Amino acid sequence: MSTEATEAFDALKRPGWLTFTAVILISVGILRVITAISYFGNSHKVSNLSAGLFGGQLWAWGLWDLIIAVLAIWGGFSLLRGNSFGRAIGYIWAGLTLIQSFLILAWAPWFGFLAMAIAVLVMFALSSTSGWRAQQDV
Repeated sequence: MSTEATEAFDALKRPGWLTFTAVILISVGILRVITAISYFGNSHKVSNLSAGLFGGQLWAWGLWDLIIAVLAIWGGFSLLRGNSFGRAIGYIWAGLTLIQSFLILAWAPWFGFLAMAIAVLVMFALSSTSGWRAQQDV
């Protein structure tokens, strides 16, 4: 391997926490698309939240999940490319996920606590690697 190739590879290395965050964002985003489709289909297989915040309006939960999914997938791919825009999307996604976790904690406690833990890990990963920036070729 040439020295130039090694230097180029080292310049593209991102911290493991950022890769972890990107993978979490993309995978959770894909799962949120599936749950949104389930809510739009008025299915009660994923979670029975019909007595929850939005009452019997499962389409509202589906819209909420779809918004969070789009943010998560967009932020994950942005982080993999090394853009700082992905950090902002990651923080917004984690904040929205924390809000939703607190709102559904009474109806789905395990899901709420798990989503809370993932959101906190994403926030930790983004804040602990705030000094890293991808070096772009000029």
